[in-house]
Amino acid sequence: MLKIVEEFKARGHPNVMATHPTALEITKDFSLTKKGDCIVAVEATKGLMELSKEFRAACMNDKSRILVELRASGMVERVVGRGSHLLTLADEEELVIRKSTYVSSRTLMIGADKAASDLRRQFIHRLKSASTEIHVHLTAFS
Repeated sequence: MLKIVEEFKARGHPNVMATHPTALEITKDFSLTKKGDCIVAVEATKGLMELSKEFRAACMNDKSRILVELRASGMVERVVGRGSHLLTLADEEELVIRKSTYVSSRTLMIGADKAASDLRRQFIHRLKSASTEIHVHLTAFS
């Protein structure tokens, strides 16, 4: 089994709502309105296009499994989903995790076991501070 890891950082924001029932997003944008209810982190140091070719190839495989770990202020949230041959991973700004099978250029993985609304509220509370640094750890298994 092939295991490929990617890591980057992001920040919290006072407008993090994390109430979306089917998606979870990390963005390179610096600003966030309360309408962005799936966004859990801003100022990401990588977008989908900046992930390694090896990682991207693993995600574009129907048999791959993807683990996303978000680490902030001593807490960890884990989300597990799968890749798809339909993924393009073509967005430069956003990375979206989806419970559904919907695919767009922003989609990192589908069939996720969690969306923004499923994350622990104690964890989300920590993401509401702009001073919170979020370590994003991605692992693709293919």
